[in-house]
Amino acid sequence: MTSLDLHAVHKHYGPVHVLDGIGLSVAAGSRTAIVGPSGSGKTTLLRIIAGFEAPDAGRVTLGGQLLADGPSAVPAHKRGIGFVPQEGALFPHLTIADNVGFGLARNTPQRAERIAELMDMVALSRAMLARRPHELSGGQQQRVALARALAQRPRLMLLDEPFSALDTGLRASTRKAVATLLGNAGITTILVTHDQSEALSFADQVAVMREGRLVQAGPPAELYLRPSDVTTASFLGESIVLPAQLAGGWADCALGRIAVNDRQRGGAAQIMLRPEQLQVVQVPASSAHGTDASGCYGAVTDTDFGGSVCVLSVRLLRGSAAAVVAGADDLAEAAPLLVRTSALQVPPVGAMVRISVAGDAHVFSA
Repeated sequence: MTSLDLHAVHKHYGPVHVLDGIGLSVAAGSRTAIVGPSGSGKTTLLRIIAGFEAPDAGRVTLGGQLLADGPSAVPAHKRGIGFVPQEGALFPHLTIADNVGFGLARNTPQRAERIAELMDMVALSRAMLARRPHELSGGQQQRVALARALAQRPRLMLLDEPFSALDTGLRASTRKAVATLLGNAGITTILVTHDQSEALSFADQVAVMREGRLVQAGPPAELYLRPSDVTTASFLGESIVLPAQLAGGWADCALGRIAVNDRQRGGAAQIMLRPEQLQVVQVPASSAHGTDASGCYGAVTDTDFGGSVCVLSVRLLRGSAAAVVAGADDLAEAAPLLVRTSALQVPPVGAMVRISVAGDAHVFSA
């Protein structure tokens, strides 16, 4: 069953085409994250779904109900959609109880019980109901904003970068708590964020926007490991993109001969690896000899200590690597390869290492 459907949604602001034919389906009870660089149109799309703006063309339906057909749209307050903005937007002069119950009429049966139940849902103590927003932490304020949005039992929850103002540790724990809460309640949710890792960890479906277009949508692992193009690959995380020659499910490239996820393609292509697929082992200098059937060799030129994970800069040996790909005669002209490794086993600068690849490389579409 599909809860939300967007079909050919367009939006202009003067001569600027902000949304260009967006089409997206969101399953009932699922969580979708919309990501993209600034100016890609993701917040405008969220506002159109919420009813704060109307599309110039296209349709928006929710649970089979037509919410917008071009400029003709159902008002926001009649859509049954909850909205949590970036800063929570709590009323500073109201108590937490009054903030949570703001959308509930004063004569609502068992109103106080409903407010207390909502505090339980967002894992906040009922003792906080008498406090003011400034007496709560940032994470607690975001949960109050979520409780307020849940008060009227929305059909759809929209989250507009609600975790961006939180500290890193608090951000992760709050995000996980919100995801669990919404999943247990079975509420269809759309999150707009500029944080790729947040989108990948929060959502069942990730939708990537660029220049007003939806370039790819699907399960997080699918997009991360099989992005549609180089730009999407780089946006979703660090990537290593190499030219290669394909044949029979294998690629001959700067890193030697490695398996690819396309057994049919042949000839020249671009392939992608994620940095965590590279494995590095220090070897004696006498055993380093360019490439072999399942790896390549190089010299460590720099190390960047990052706590649990360190990044090595590796200059690949002549005939193995970037020198061949770039057509460089001198190793100094070839860009170093960046490789992640455990901080427990960091080869020193000048050490020789062997680099191998775990898993398949992704082949970009022609």
